[in-house]
Amino acid sequence: MAITEDLLDQLIKDYKKPEDLIGENGLLKQLTKRLLEKAMQAEMTEHLGYPKNAPGGNNTGNSRNGSYKKKVKGDFGEIDLTVPRDRNATFDPAIVPKGESRFKGFDDKIISMYAKGMTTRDIQTHLEDMYGVEVSPTLVSQVTDAVTEEVRLWQNRPIDDVYPIVYLDAVRIKVKHNGSIVTKAVYLAIAVTMEGVKDVLGMWAAETEGAKFWLSILTELKNRGVKDILIACVDGLKGFPEAIEAAFPQTQVQLCIVHLVRHSLNFVSWKQRKEMADDLKAVYSAPTVEQAAANLEAFGDKWDVTHPKVSQSWRNNWQRIIPYFAYPPQIRRVIYTTNTIESLNMSLRKVTKNRGSFPNDEAMFKLLYLALTNISKKWTMPIKDWKSALNQFCIMFEERLPNF
Repeated sequence: MAITEDLLDQLIKDYKKPEDLIGENGLLKQLTKRLLEKAMQAEMTEHLGYPKNAPGGNNTGNSRNGSYKKKVKGDFGEIDLTVPRDRNATFDPAIVPKGESRFKGFDDKIISMYAKGMTTRDIQTHLEDMYGVEVSPTLVSQVTDAVTEEVRLWQNRPIDDVYPIVYLDAVRIKVKHNGSIVTKAVYLAIAVTMEGVKDVLGMWAAETEGAKFWLSILTELKNRGVKDILIACVDGLKGFPEAIEAAFPQTQVQLCIVHLVRHSLNFVSWKQRKEMADDLKAVYSAPTVEQAAANLEAFGDKWDVTHPKVSQSWRNNWQRIIPYFAYPPQIRRVIYTTNTIESLNMSLRKVTKNRGSFPNDEAMFKLLYLALTNISKKWTMPIKDWKSALNQFCIMFEERLPNF
């Protein structure tokens, strides 16, 4: 239905200030009320099969039976509606269903605010300030609890059978457990699909981060359909590479170079950090593994006298570092760091920082899932130079990528 200019002119002919249009008793709210009530009357006519006062309604077995008042919350604030009623009590308006006190879209607004990290008190204040609507903490919980089933379905959904890259890491969140607050490790697995797009495969929680729990996660991924992972990018957690190889024997484990660099720089003063960082860059940016090994020896000759632990750490992890050197630049850029998952972790921390702790795991997962859904909306494009990287993967792992 087209709204003509003449009709608009007629509607705003008495307009003098914004409140006349969008205020508590403004035109928009009045129109919303009238349109909703008009729509329900039309629904009643459709339900009964005849218009109001029509002779055709005689002896049909049902008829209009007055109305009742109902308060409805929405973006427009709170409105008192007059809802028609039929004698057989079988009429249920689709536009404002029975038992619903919130207009369609209002729940989505609450969930959106919750997903951005707003607390229940923040949401209450915002809705009252913006729309003049009072909501209780119970209402916010009821609305967001509807997400719990979504989380369960998402966590158990089927996933791809092959992923070229999977990043594995954990973020720590405070949760109440057995009457006290503990810091739990929330495990995250982010995959890069064959199309080059990032996808969070799942999240899991435990009181500590350990290789044994990671093994159970990797086993779950296998049960959900993953048959092969070409490269797994991880931090330096003890036993982690062995857990990956136990679940996926062919997977190549790549330690995060950035983690190693950060760990190394912890041993030097702030004045020396740039110098050591430059010397370490000569190791991990070398064109070949042989040159990298030579540069590490040179690094040791220079730094071992005062900081022997640094080169020792690199040598101890060398077999988990050198896979990186077998790849061309397009793939190196993707796997030399777990920044992809660290960036995600930082976004999750921003969302959870307003809460001292969560009352239980369910509340924690609910918010993290909503936050992940928001974040992943931006993951619409393949990562940079993905086509070139995929061509390299198809050559290097030809027998494991037969369909590509």
